[in-house]
Amino acid sequence: MIRTVPQTGSTNADLLAELRGGERVGEGDWLVADRQSAGRGRQGRDWFDGAGNFMGSTVVRLSPRDPSPATLALVSGVAVHETVSPLLADASALTLKWPNDLLYAGAKLAGILLERQDDAIVVGIGANLAAAPSLPDRATIALADLGPAPDRDFFARGLASHFTAELDRWRTYELEPLIRRWEAAAHKPGTSLTVNSPGEPTINGAFAGLSPEGSLRLRLANGSERVIHAGDVMLAS
Repeated sequence: MIRTVPQTGSTNADLLAELRGGERVGEGDWLVADRQSAGRGRQGRDWFDGAGNFMGSTVVRLSPRDPSPATLALVSGVAVHETVSPLLADASALTLKWPNDLLYAGAKLAGILLERQDDAIVVGIGANLAAAPSLPDRATIALADLGPAPDRDFFARGLASHFTAELDRWRTYELEPLIRRWEAAAHKPGTSLTVNSPGEPTINGAFAGLSPEGSLRLRLANGSERVIHAGDVMLAS
């Protein structure tokens, strides 16, 4: 089920509040907003509220048998990539960036935010369909810059379907095939990255794929490798 509201503060915040209030939010259901007044991205950033864009959230109910909840960012990334690819005349410039961004020619097209409430993860996804924000620290792009903007509801149905399929694979086959599929959709090995991790100096290195647990592998200038478990990752300018 895809539930649509004309305006809200944040679809993630709404689902978190419903979970805290004991409401039964079904896995596979989505809450999608026409407009958001308090959308959020990672690191507490505001999320752009562009009319015609996709802003929606869903819930994943965790069980002890599931892989690490953090790897739902990879599940979401593959689902978004699979949804967007058929909408482009040329999808060769469409790439995933760890942990939660979809880029086109290095510009941000979509982002993912995971938030936990007890045994549930709220997965929020924002995609620039009709318009992209102007940000001081990164390039952005919308599908409307590359061709006709897709209908938001059509996009929502496609994303919901792909997310359900990827979630089933995550639970059935665990991480190895997911990581292979994510890496196949990511920027090329050797891509220069800058990582800002909480409480640590900035790290520069080259993308070396993902670890078996889904963390970022970064090859440093001295040839050694660093595994990044959390951080803000940017393409090096």
